[in-house]
Amino acid sequence: MKRIIGGSGGPATAQAQSVQVDEESSGQRLDNFLIRQLKGVPKTHVYRIIRSGEVRVNKGRAAADTRVAAGDTIRLPPVRLPERVASADQRPAPAREFPVLFEDEHLLAIAKPAGVAVHGGSGVSFGVIEQLRQARPGAKFLELVHRLDRETSGILLVAKRRSALTRLQDQFRERETGKTYLALVGGAWPASRKVIDVPLHKYLQAGAAGTSGASERRVRVVAKDDPDGMRAITLVKVAQRLSLPPPPGEGGGGGLREATLLEVTIKTGRTHQIRVHLASQGHPIAGDDKYGDFELNKALHRQGLKRMFLHACRLQFLHPASLARVELLAPLPPDLQSFTDSLHHAPAPV
Repeated sequence: MKRIIGGSGGPATAQAQSVQVDEESSGQRLDNFLIRQLKGVPKTHVYRIIRSGEVRVNKGRAAADTRVAAGDTIRLPPVRLPERVASADQRPAPAREFPVLFEDEHLLAIAKPAGVAVHGGSGVSFGVIEQLRQARPGAKFLELVHRLDRETSGILLVAKRRSALTRLQDQFRERETGKTYLALVGGAWPASRKVIDVPLHKYLQAGAAGTSGASERRVRVVAKDDPDGMRAITLVKVAQRLSLPPPPGEGGGGGLREATLLEVTIKTGRTHQIRVHLASQGHPIAGDDKYGDFELNKALHRQGLKRMFLHACRLQFLHPASLARVELLAPLPPDLQSFTDSLHHAPAPV
């Protein structure tokens, strides 16, 4: 398949070009196909050229969610990249392997560390998937099955075949997977509060004054009858009751503050769902810099918590080829485990 952007030809294509869809790309959405082809082109521009009709599939207009098929001919219009993006695109992501939890010829499951994006974009030049592709140049196909927030650690699935990608994504879309996280929250979570069924609305928040002005993706809870709300269901179970020591300088007289380690299972996969749902109940995740308790975050940072305490610890799904039930487990990474071990165990409420 011909490369559209990059190489020695400069930051712009001279004319419209055509590519033919191969077997491995068959079944992929048009927008995702173009994002992979037009490396470095902002996603907003990709959607713009689809809406304008400049992209053609077999000489006809197509929508972003159109599924391409092997043998389809895709017309790509001339695309110009900013010089800084074009030059960055010529610098490949550094090759990196990640701890492997499971691997066969169909899929790869890794333990993603916190602080690493799953893919490039939105100010991040590369992520897990780009680094994996560099580390495995012989791999014909590597695609993300799902996503984790940059600051969330834990299990991440990567498909090694197109058929595995579509079957696994179907399971995620139809809520047939089991996704469980460990989250530390401030306060004593009520044991009786086991289900959060509150709609969420995703919006863009303008950048702060004095910054570059770039909008930031945010999510908030809304009323059940809100037309913009998307249903979101989170199941919560108390895993451990803990106490946080007083901040340095307060001595022993400050008392211990309560905290709760939660086992959280999501039945829907909305953006920032766990973070917003828990915060909406008055118990934000420790270390969350978007929806958290910022004073508590500063105190916890001084006591050793350097990141958001959210970890994807268990994932259940059907194997895309054998249909056997698969359960993957990822224990807390050392930084979160050592921080948890440093806390005091609190008695369960009577």
